[in-house]
Amino acid sequence: MAVPLLLADDSRLSRRCVVKALPPEIDFTITEACNGKEAIDHLQENDFKLLLLDLTMPEVDGIGVLEYLSHAKSTLDVIVISADFQPEKQRRVAELGARKFIKKPLNHDELAMTLFELGYL
Repeated sequence: MAVPLLLADDSRLSRRCVVKALPPEIDFTITEACNGKEAIDHLQENDFKLLLLDLTMPEVDGIGVLEYLSHAKSTLDVIVISADFQPEKQRRVAELGARKFIKKPLNHDELAMTLFELGYL
């Protein structure tokens, strides 16, 4: 059965890199969002199992998306993939329920290991 995944990043190139880095042995149904507002709209309309989230996006940033999920009491698995890896940001995303923080540029092995740890592989 396919895993419904939402990929939220304002950079089309970054979204393409993440899609290419996903392990081929996992069948994902991928929906893309180019900003945090669009991500929240998708989250309100669909039932996703996994969210791959950038922090720096227009309209609503990744922290705003995580705050929305926290208020909604979501059980969605969230992996933050961001170049903004300040310790305060890492602490904040963990407080808001993100399961993992992966630094950009994306390390394919780290993404695969994280998906393994979360039970997707």
